[in-house]
Amino acid sequence: MSNILAFIEVSSTGEIRKSAGMLLAAAAKLGTPVAVLAAAPGTGSALAEQLGSLGAAQVFVGESDKVGSTLATPQVEALTAAASALEPAAVLVANSIEGREVAGRLAVRLGAGLVIDAVDVSLDADRVVATHSVFGGGYTVDSTVEGGPAIVTVRLGSIEGQAPAAAASVTAVPVTVDEATSAVIDSVNDVVVVSARPELRGATRVVSGGRGLASKENFVLVEQLADALGAAVGASRAAVDAGYVPQTYQVGQTGITVSPQLYVALGISGAIQHRAGMQTAKTIVAINKDADAPIFDIADFGIVGDVFTVVPQLIAVIEERTK
Repeated sequence: MSNILAFIEVSSTGEIRKSAGMLLAAAAKLGTPVAVLAAAPGTGSALAEQLGSLGAAQVFVGESDKVGSTLATPQVEALTAAASALEPAAVLVANSIEGREVAGRLAVRLGAGLVIDAVDVSLDADRVVATHSVFGGGYTVDSTVEGGPAIVTVRLGSIEGQAPAAAASVTAVPVTVDEATSAVIDSVNDVVVVSARPELRGATRVVSGGRGLASKENFVLVEQLADALGAAVGASRAAVDAGYVPQTYQVGQTGITVSPQLYVALGISGAIQHRAGMQTAKTIVAINKDADAPIFDIADFGIVGDVFTVVPQLIAVIEERTK
């Protein structure tokens, strides 16, 4: 089987990002999953057991003392070294801010084709095929790279399942980072956000509110339902523009793209800008008093009604069943 590299993002505190499991599951569909990460010398091997439990058959660590002090360069060097040693058929990267930066640089470095924002990957003979949801979810298209490895960024939450656990072997190699040609990080200020709710990007359940909530004070209804479901909180652009919640909550073409197992839309009309950011959710539930709202065109379950009447009843039922 061909080697498939999965770029593992690591937080500033040394923790593996949640995207690791999804990428290794996707890699296992295509070949032998190899986790690749950049770490300070002597620290990356400690993550091998965890990555093996997520399905990595091998862990390739690019060691550099510049990790954390230069932007993306150590990660690109680690992937370049892994690609040279293992000759992969594809490199899978999360479609995150860091992932897109690394993927673009790596494509230039390897002279390889870059495929962006895939919602699934598969094999066609010996070719890696990436599937995309485009034009606001109106069409599904496939793309592939002819010749050389395909570098594919994968939408967070889009691929289900988990690769079989493995006893991962570890390869650690030193990589050289030239600070003269790198963006040097002068200082890092980690903002600690304390919340019992999941992070919106990559969440398995999301409850979003729109202009139909009518005010910032009423938006608490979205939060209450999210807490009852153990879900992340999102919003439409209209709700953000109206000042109900910060822009970081925005789901849509100009916000965060999500692909959860469950997406609940409260008082959201379903403009194409919003649908582009959530239409690949596995199950969509919409509650809106306008029976002609476009959100109902893509919803799996729809309730035509006032969110201020329906949602409190829904929360009460959920809480009763979870006692």
